[in-house]
Amino acid sequence: MAALMWLLIPVVAAVGAGLWGSWAGRNRKKAGDVSEIGGYTRFREAMDRSHSHSGT
Repeated sequence: MAALMWLLIPVVAAVGAGLWGSWAGRNRKKAGDVSEIGGYTRFREAMDRSHSHSGT
């Protein structure tokens, strides 16, 4: 019976790893990407303006 218990440990670990892998690989909605890209674009434009008027 103790040998079966030792065999059960890797089986439970494999099932747990499979569940975690399917949860980690799920499709997520990327709702915030559009606003983040827009903010980054505005940041780049502001940095370009500040460097172009530095007088060098």
